[in-house]
Parts: sequence; C-alpha cells; structure tokens
Amino acid sequence: MSSMFNKISAAASAAGTRIQEGAAAAGTKIQEGAVAASTKLQETAKNAEINSPLPTNLAEEAIKAAKILTSFTQRPVALVDGETAKEPAGLDINDINTIPASVIINAKGLAIFTVIKAGFITSVRAGNGLVVARLPDRSWSAPSCIATGGVGFGAQVGADITDFVIILNTDEAVKAFSQGGNLTLGGALSISAGPIGAGGEASVSANSIAAIFSYSKSKGLFAGISIEGTALLERQESNAKFYGRPVKAEELLTGAVSAPVEAEVLYRAIEAAERTE
Repeated sequence: MSSMFNKISAAASAAGTRIQEGAAAAGTKIQEGAVAASTKLQETAKNAEINSPLPTNLAEEAIKAAKILTSFTQRPVALVDGETAKEPAGLDINDINTIPASVIINAKGLAIFTVIKAGFITSVRAGNGLVVARLPDRSWSAPSCIATGGVGFGAQVGADITDFVIILNTDEAVKAFSQGGNLTLGGALSISAGPIGAGGEASVSANSIAAIFSYSKSKGLFAGISIEGTALLERQESNAKFYGRPVKAEELLTGAVSAPVEAEVLYRAIEAAERTE
C-alpha cells in the first residue's frame, strides 16, 4: 500500500511539475506574443505615418503630442509659381480646418493623446498621451502622462486610430485633470466640439465657452468624434519613472516640478500654434 501511495505521489508531483512548466512556457509565449504585437503595431503606425496609441516614455509622448498639435493648427502649404503660400491656390481661408490661434492663446491647459478603437458590436477604446497646464506667468507646466479607455456599443466593426486635442478652457477643467485617479469626460464639466477655421474666432467670442473643447482627427481629417464618456487616468508609473520619484499630477500641473527639457518640443509647438494667423 505504501509503495502504491509513493508511486501515485511521485506521479502527481511529476504531473504538477509538468503543468507548472507548461504554464510558465505558455506565459512566456503570451508575453513574447504581446511584445511582438506591440512592436508590430508601433512599426505599422510609423510606416503608415500615424501616431501609435501604445504607451511610451514621457519624452516620446512629448514628441508625439507636438506632432499632433501641429497637425491640428498648421495650415496647408502649397507652392504657387515656385513660392510658398499659406494655403493651396483656390482654397478659401474660411475652408481651412484648423484650431484657431485664439483658442490656444486662451487655453488654460491641453490634453493630447491618440486612441485606438476596435471591436465588433461592442467597441473598446484605449490610448495614451499627456496633459500640460498654463502657469500664472503664461509658461507651461511639466507634462503628466495620461491613459484613456472606454466601451461603446453599436454597429462597429474593425479598428480605427484617432488623435485628440482637448482644450481646457477653465481652471476647473485643469483642476479635474490634476486630481489623479479616474476622470470621465463629459461629467460635471461641459464639453463641446471646438470651433475651427477662421470663422471659429467669432464663434468663440459670440458664444458661452464650454469648459472643454474637443478636437479629433482620423486618417488626417477632422472627424468630429465624440469623446464624452471616455475615462482618463494618470499614468503614475510612467511619471515616476521619468521624474525619478513618485509625483502627483497636481505637482506637475501647478508648477511645483520644473518643466523638463524633453518637453521643449511640445512647448515650441504650442508657441507656434499661438502665432498661427
């Protein structure tokens, strides 16, 4: 009896070892697959000249944010008789879809990020980016990394990548982004599609301004995609890794932490957007 028990025990032990080894191997395969898929998506996005929604370090997020903001604020440029013109020949200035300079000038803060939406019937949104706030001296704060997520329903098949520029028009909007944790857009703060083009200047001054303006582009075109219901959260680990210590979004967005040189590319893009006429 003892001999039989020992044999069963040994067999069970061997089976357990094989299961553990199999699970470890499967886990490694899954991890390797995830890394490979992530790398592939990054490469595909780069080759297609679109922005990747996958999380990166803060320095790379600043470069991406600068690129996105420029695409939303820079007018098309064309050559007319060999000379550079502000807009292509025959295109009326009022037809140019850009964020008006006054919107950037009056902004209290900016959140810039890329979102991928994928699914069938039920869609899932996820993305990454950063947020900055204007300080009392009109300089810009150190950036804080953010992530986005959400679930939607409807006849949605396939995947799409969208860039967003969110204009924070009020101190309350900036404070909401400073609190950390989860923030759902379109909750207590009013949100609307932002004005575009030359006519947008008058629209801003003539109407009451929402706490948040939302701008979106998909495949390089203004898309008018709703961002309401999207959850935003602070990427604490990314911030801690970049700044060298645990740091709250509130510290970053109120100027308690000096603006890093890595974010200069974004600050220059904002300055250029404020000069766009």
